[in-house]
Amino acid sequence: MLRTHTCGELRLTDHNTTATLCGWVQTIRDKGGVLWIDLRDRYGITQLLLEDGQTAPELFTTARSLGREFVVKATGTVIERKSKNPNIPTGDVELKVTSLEVLNPAKLPPFLIEDETDGGDDLRMKYRYLDLRRNPVRKSLELRHRMAQQTRVYMDGQDFIEVETPVLIKSTPEGARDFVVPSRMNPGEFYALPQSPQTFKQLLMVSGFDRYYQIVKCFRDEDLRADRQPEFTQIDCEMSFVEQEDILNMFEGLVRHLFKAVKGIDMATVPRMTYADAMKFYGSDKPDTRFGMEFVELKGTFDTVDMTSGKGFGVFDSAELVVGINATGCAYYTRKQLDELTDWIKRPQIGAKGLIYVRYNEDGTLKSSVDKFYSETELKAWAAHFGAKPGDLMLILSGDCAKARKQLSELRLEMGSRLGLRDPNVFSTLWVLDFPLLEFGEEENRWFAMHHPFTSPKPEDIPLLDTDLGAVRANAYDLVINGTEVGGGSIRIFNRDLQARMFSILGFSDEEAKAQFGFLMDAFEFGAPPHGGIAFGFDRLCSLFGGADSIRDFIAFPKNNSGRDVMIDSPSAISQAQLNELKIATIAK
Repeated sequence: MLRTHTCGELRLTDHNTTATLCGWVQTIRDKGGVLWIDLRDRYGITQLLLEDGQTAPELFTTARSLGREFVVKATGTVIERKSKNPNIPTGDVELKVTSLEVLNPAKLPPFLIEDETDGGDDLRMKYRYLDLRRNPVRKSLELRHRMAQQTRVYMDGQDFIEVETPVLIKSTPEGARDFVVPSRMNPGEFYALPQSPQTFKQLLMVSGFDRYYQIVKCFRDEDLRADRQPEFTQIDCEMSFVEQEDILNMFEGLVRHLFKAVKGIDMATVPRMTYADAMKFYGSDKPDTRFGMEFVELKGTFDTVDMTSGKGFGVFDSAELVVGINATGCAYYTRKQLDELTDWIKRPQIGAKGLIYVRYNEDGTLKSSVDKFYSETELKAWAAHFGAKPGDLMLILSGDCAKARKQLSELRLEMGSRLGLRDPNVFSTLWVLDFPLLEFGEEENRWFAMHHPFTSPKPEDIPLLDTDLGAVRANAYDLVINGTEVGGGSIRIFNRDLQARMFSILGFSDEEAKAQFGFLMDAFEFGAPPHGGIAFGFDRLCSLFGGADSIRDFIAFPKNNSGRDVMIDSPSAISQAQLNELKIATIAK
């Protein structure tokens, strides 16, 4: 080894010993007769000291030739610092240099390699290998490492076996778009990169591997956002001879283990909520339960009450749903603040037509934007229905049921953020259960699987497959943390006849079902056990544990919002010779 210690290792107990360090020059402070160099590696920073009269002149010459990010090797004696730095672990000592060697010079980096950098996202992505030297990014990847390590510790302790499944597979029409790979040896035919190892893990259950897991790369050719990348990692799991309760208990155990081992947090038992209640009270199937502000209907579908109609207010009279939230202690909001909030909810991204407010003043009076239509007695009845108290502010939307719920869900999250109720260091977990099995696509005029085609219906709902498809519940479950879906799974269909029926409901002909999934249906005839599983979005889980909104800093080399790796300039064109080998015609430019 070129070094005896790392730059984060030396302490006062090493006083008067000789050490050799290697690393990158962080900063240089030259006071003429004294020169200090902060030397950095992934473990920390150690200060180097050169003093006039005690350090050889040629070392001063070498030190003064250094620039930021030069790679150097320094040998010297560990001494106690006169001016200690309590902010770093090595702040009590410094290395009095007796030898200094430049291992490699460096160009001036395009941005500061510091915790608070002057580099924008695009620049840091282009020079990602430099960005990875910064402490916040390094710590994010160290967190990811600990998460993977502790996942394996838990899964191994529960007798799961890690099995690698193929990366070059068959393209399927359901779900997101596939990334496809042309086959040179099979001209005109293509592999697909897996969106998940779903069918393979089910086949492993047929094979008798009753507990499988894999920390696996998956690929989806879809539009990107802060928590989505074209290639992503998931903790993929499957179990045999289980029911839903077994899956929930097993993987709640995994999440609680991760919180304890990685964050030092003892998580309570994860509460459960049905999909119907999540939509009723939060307008979302992944509610953020760090705070309340549940929905209250003044006119709607879940509650039979109608406290708005017949007063001549057309906006409410014509609405399918009138629903609101109670912002505790927000009656102080000024008209300017309420107008700004109205403008926020009317943005195209949200799409609300307006916002009704009722201010419950501290003196017990009520002031609203609909005073012309509703008396104070009626407004007090609203307040009682909301559970509002003096000092509170009721915010109300109306319109089409689905749209109004989605809009109010966004408003609720925005109010939670404005009121400081969405602390990233506070964690609220939730199981959401009993999703609809199917959803109807109006444009396509057919049913789609809400989860995937292999999800089993609730046993008691199977008769509804003949009478009311929209009422069939899936034997499915999602794990939600702080309003983010981090895991989802289901009990699978393991009977060929039921699987064939599901394909038929989804619009597959017998020929299409056989061509796409014949291998799986055939396997069901050779003794498939009851089985189910779950997959966790590993990148999302890491970002939540790290208190970040974006998953990018928890991926070593992420893509940008256009799905490009700007560092290596990918995707890129390939040569005509390669296209010819693949029997692909010239791509027009």
